[in-house]
Amino acid sequence: MGKKLIITEKPSVAREFSKALGENMSNKDGYMESENYVITWCVGHLVTMCYPDAYDPSLKRWSLDTIPFVPTQYKYQIIDNVKKQFGIIKGLFHRQDIDIIYNAGDSGREGEYIQRLVRQEAGYDPKIIWKRVWIDSQTEDEIRRGIREAKDMSEYDNLSDAAYLRAKEDYLMGINFSRVLTLKYSNPVKNFLGTDKCVISVGRVMTCVQGMVVKREREIRDFVKTPFYKLIATFERDGVSYTGEWRVNEESAYNGHPALYKTVGFKEKEIASKMISELDGILQGTVVNVEKKKNNKKPPLLYNLAELQNDCSKLFKISPDETLKIAQELYEKKLTTYPRTDARVLSSAVAKEITKNLNGIRNIGSMKAFVDHITESGEHKKLIGSRFVDDKQITDHYAIIPTGEGLNAYNSLSSDAKKVYEIIVRRFLAIFYPPAVYQKISIDTVLGREHFISGYRTLVDEGYLAVMKYSFAGNGSAKDGANAADKDKVTDKDPGDKEEVEQEADESLQVFLNSLKKNTSVNKTGTEIKEGETTPPKRYNSGSIILAMENAGQLIEDEELREQIKGSGIGTSATRAEILKKLVANGYLALNKKTQIITPTLLGEIIYEVVDGSIKALLDPKLTASWEKGLTGVAGGSISSEEYIHKLNDFVIRRTDYVKKLNPASSEMRQSFDRVRGYYK
Repeated sequence: MGKKLIITEKPSVAREFSKALGENMSNKDGYMESENYVITWCVGHLVTMCYPDAYDPSLKRWSLDTIPFVPTQYKYQIIDNVKKQFGIIKGLFHRQDIDIIYNAGDSGREGEYIQRLVRQEAGYDPKIIWKRVWIDSQTEDEIRRGIREAKDMSEYDNLSDAAYLRAKEDYLMGINFSRVLTLKYSNPVKNFLGTDKCVISVGRVMTCVQGMVVKREREIRDFVKTPFYKLIATFERDGVSYTGEWRVNEESAYNGHPALYKTVGFKEKEIASKMISELDGILQGTVVNVEKKKNNKKPPLLYNLAELQNDCSKLFKISPDETLKIAQELYEKKLTTYPRTDARVLSSAVAKEITKNLNGIRNIGSMKAFVDHITESGEHKKLIGSRFVDDKQITDHYAIIPTGEGLNAYNSLSSDAKKVYEIIVRRFLAIFYPPAVYQKISIDTVLGREHFISGYRTLVDEGYLAVMKYSFAGNGSAKDGANAADKDKVTDKDPGDKEEVEQEADESLQVFLNSLKKNTSVNKTGTEIKEGETTPPKRYNSGSIILAMENAGQLIEDEELREQIKGSGIGTSATRAEILKKLVANGYLALNKKTQIITPTLLGEIIYEVVDGSIKALLDPKLTASWEKGLTGVAGGSISSEEYIHKLNDFVIRRTDYVKKLNPASSEMRQSFDRVRGYYK
């Protein structure tokens, strides 16, 4: 029986495979070898797609006459600085003593693509058996399981097809659209900006993200603040005070008044002052309604990469690409599972073995008490059947969780890496805890004909919030961790349509409020006007833009189409951070490293105008997300490669030909440039 060849994604992973196999490996040039195994590695991409001039030297010069460029057969080449490693792998493919080859590349679409290209260009004996190793962590048990349960590589052919198509899609759109827009609009842009050169770089995902940021910035610019005036009354009984905010209702003297701001106040201060004076003579109010209810707040779902990047941006001001680097480091040090995942739940298979993960993190920091509580109470045995386990929601990998291994590497982590690891661990432990329980009390107090609403909330049972007190937050509180996962909330500054008033109540106030009953009389001790104003939309930060890319469907108004592309975002978990980084490097977006706030640049807005007037579809999340959904369909076998490439070619040809006919010096384009310049004066 011959030897088994394993090809990993890089040398460090090859070493982990060697340890897991327990073989006596000797180091060779570009690979390792034992009696039974040969292990080699890629170093990122070894093969890339050729530029058009590889098909025809005349295509090196950009010309409208030679685009659209849509090859029927694609050419590939070995990347110069990795030719040696490619040659080593190629030689191993053709060794007579190897009869099984394991593709152990990164367990995702891009990893599949890298290794398939190597196999394609290196060639191999068709009699050799090919297997695919698919793992969720780099622990020794998981590596051994991955090899033991490796499937025939042909079972991943659909995933491979999707990977090839994604590359062709980016290639065709990048080559054709960037060239046609540069050829048509470079001079007008150069003249307008006073620069020597201008290459207009666009892409299927990149330009859509750029458009999202520009549109948000323009919404902020166009936003007109609306002042409003709320009325606050203070009531007292038995020496305890509480406040209420006025709300219009059918009994109010101001019901239907033209100066009303929604139901919460007035647009004119004079009207609010008039009401205050009318209430001056009323010194006693009556509690007409008291509602008490318990509210349960469930633990958040586990981290996927987008959620982790968002929280790291919010909590630590770490950029998405840096978060991915840290998550990759934690994965490679066996501390956490595979980071490039979109899932926020676990598989049932992992849930059955979850005790290993829990026991392994018992001695990390202050985690022992939490783990002991979970295992002693038996909460971990209830995991299967909970909302945190769902095989149907998992495509490639389950959520990011601690493995319970690699803890010898914990002390060597950087400060930032320890913080990222901590929030992963705490989010994981939280799923074994009950919901946080709040006591909510709503009081309706009437002065004359006017109603004042009071809402108070008290934390009755911490539940999972006990786990979410992060060490990096200083003394902190449960809020430190809980709010990290919350979406942006409407504040008192802009009440919008939110009519519930909610304040935190201390223990003594809570006791008093609980004693209040309907028809209780209370003393009015004061009234005041509280001025506020509506607020514009928030700018994206590096984390919220990643979430917006993941949830692109929410940006689509058409309900049917939104549902159709549900689960398909812009880009993938593996590429979103790099896309953002490229837009900043191109000078189209600016990233404030301190705040992580993202804004467009003058150049970015000018390019936006060019695309808006030529290939507007590139700015539409609907188009980008539908392409991504198509790739998902190819990977799942519901769409054929032939069908997909036909639609892609047609789209590129039609759009390129359309731009070739446009007048780049049109008055509309000049006016749009001038309008943009006005923003930057």
